[in-house]
Parts: sequence; structure tokens; C-alpha cells
Amino acid sequence: MIGAGHRVAITGLGVVAPCGHGKENYWKGLFGSGINGTTSLIVDDWDPLPYFPGPKEARRADRVEQFALAAAAEAFEQAGEIGVDPSRFGTIFATGIGGLHTLEEQIQIRLDKGDRRVSPFLVPMMMANASGAAISMKYGLQGPNETICTACAAGTHALGYAARLIAWGRCDAVASGGSECAATATSLAGFGNMTALSSTGESMPFDERRNGFVMGEGAAVFILERYDLAVARGATILGEILGAGSNADAHHITAPSPGGTGAIKCIHLALDEAGLSPADIALVNAHGTSTPLNDAAEAQAVTEVFGAKAVPVTSGKGVTGHALGAAGALEAAQVLLSFQHKIIPPTAGTTVLDPTMSIDLVIGEGREWTPGPAISNNFGFGGHNGSIIIAPAS
Repeated sequence: MIGAGHRVAITGLGVVAPCGHGKENYWKGLFGSGINGTTSLIVDDWDPLPYFPGPKEARRADRVEQFALAAAAEAFEQAGEIGVDPSRFGTIFATGIGGLHTLEEQIQIRLDKGDRRVSPFLVPMMMANASGAAISMKYGLQGPNETICTACAAGTHALGYAARLIAWGRCDAVASGGSECAATATSLAGFGNMTALSSTGESMPFDERRNGFVMGEGAAVFILERYDLAVARGATILGEILGAGSNADAHHITAPSPGGTGAIKCIHLALDEAGLSPADIALVNAHGTSTPLNDAAEAQAVTEVFGAKAVPVTSGKGVTGHALGAAGALEAAQVLLSFQHKIIPPTAGTTVLDPTMSIDLVIGEGREWTPGPAISNNFGFGGHNGSIIIAPAS
């Protein structure tokens, strides 16, 4: 558990992703053949109307907020009647960028048509905290409402912070997770020009041929509760957050610290908070972006902490793409679904593990397992590191 505080249960989960809308479709999508020939993935046939009072309200929400509300609806439905004081129900949410589509569209409108044609809804649609604020307002959550914006580690950081608010007795329940929708023309040009994107349009985490990531989008929302309160109301507990870690490389704005030294320390921080040893971990859900430097550093970190090929490792980015600030949330969802189905999804797109790596990467097909504590890692531009440990319900 997190220190000596309250235990933290997860009782609701909702997902929107390019490989599947809804958690069960998402799970099936994780067993897909992988990404081929594109720089970005989008959620096809997206209809926001079911999550808004009407078309006008939907138009006044950026796609990133629409995804967040859709995932929240599924999570709250699964959690059921929680019944805690609204002032003790928080919203700790994550994004890396926020409403970038709206910002880019409105800049073009201003350039083409002048200042007077810029939408008065630009600011509330583009602001990074719009998604968390929308969830808070829709469900009447009056506790802490904060947005974590630590690039690709944001989703993991949000879940860790949300769990601590419950463990420390500041909240009885928290809606947490992350949302991202940032594959605009300008964004992709920037990532492409810095050579972060795959030149072949493939996502191949830890593969010897990897050369960059494919941009993804989506959202995942979790309902976290004080464990004893969840048990008392008869809730179905999907998993338990045992601990989390957060630190900084303080090395480079985009490159990881050599040898994964920051990631190593972050993983140990999470283990210490959970009261676990490396041998207790049954699965590593890797950040696994498919970029040369990041995958190499993460593989070194996993080997250093857990030993050579000592624990199964998987990455979902071979089918989801890299959803930046939502990545940690989507990957925590993978862990919960792996508990439910007792299968570790394969690392899609990867066929030949980089021979310099000594990790037990799950590739080719899913692997049956006996669920146990799993650590999910995410690392972001700016030197942000995040790790979270989730265990099956007990």
C-alpha cells in the first residue's frame, strides 16, 4: 500500500483509443497486427454527441475533452453509485498538450479572416485543464480539481497523485486518468523535423529496426476509491494502486539520461512506496515508444532493477501509437485488463528484439500469466519519469 495510509481501490475504467472504443474493444485491439505506414493514428468514426446535452455543447469542446468525457462515462457507469461527499471526490487529470486542434484552427482563422472571427470559446477549448474541469462539472466533483501536464509521464503522475490523496485521507474518491489529441499538421511537422516520428510509419518497441514513434490519441479514466469504503458498498474492485514514483533526469529536454539512471531511481521509488522488492513484480508495462534512445535506456533500467530477462515486459504502443499525456492512463488500463483476462498482450509490431537488450519482451502472441503486481512506466520530454504499481484485487 502507499505508506501507512488508506488502501486505494480502482472500481471503474473507461477507454477511448484508436484500437478500440470502450475497454473491451480496446482489449481486443491490443492483439492487433500493429501499425503500418502512418505517422499518426486517430479514433475512427468518432461521435461525441452521446456525451453532451446537445450538438452545440459538443462543438464547444475540443476533441481532447470529448475523449475524456466519453471515457469518464464508461468509468462512472462501471463504478456505480459511489455515494461519497462531493467535497471529498477529486478530479486529478492529465494531458501533455490540451486542445491543440482548436488552437491551430483558430490561428488559421485569425490569419485568414481577422481577429473578430476568432471564437470566444478558444480559451476554454484549448486550455490544458479543460478535460478535468469538464469531468468535475459533469459529475459534481467538488474536491481537488488539478491537471498534471508533464508530457508523456503525465497520465502516470496523475494516477499516482490521485492515489496519494486517498491514501493520505484528503479524498475518499478521485476520478483520474488522461486524455490527448495532438496530431495536428503543425505538431506532426515539429515531431517529424526533430526525427522523433517513425520514418517508415511503423511502431516497433524495442525492435532492432525501430526508428521513431507513431502519434496516437485517446483517453482512459479511472475511478479510485478508499478500499474499505469500496468494499463496504459492495463495489467490484478491479485492482489496487500500491505505490508510485516520480523524479527528474535533469539531463536533457528530450533525451533520457544515459543508462536509464533516472528511470532506475524512479522504479525504486515506486517499489519503496509500495513496500515491494523487485522480485515481487510480475509484469513491466513499458513506456516502449519505439524510439532508439528511449527504448534503449528503458531496457537498461528494467535489466538493472529486475535482472536480465527476469520479468515479462510488454508495450502497447505497437497498436495504440504514442498518446503523449494519455499514454500512462491507457497503459494502466492495459494492466487492469491483463488482470481480468489473465493474459499479457504482445508487443505488436516488434519481431526481432534489439540484441543489445536483455529483457523478456512478450512478442508474437499473448502470454498467459498468473496476475501479480505490475509496474507501468512512462518517461516524458523535460526529463520527467513516472512509475506506478498496480496489483490485482485481494
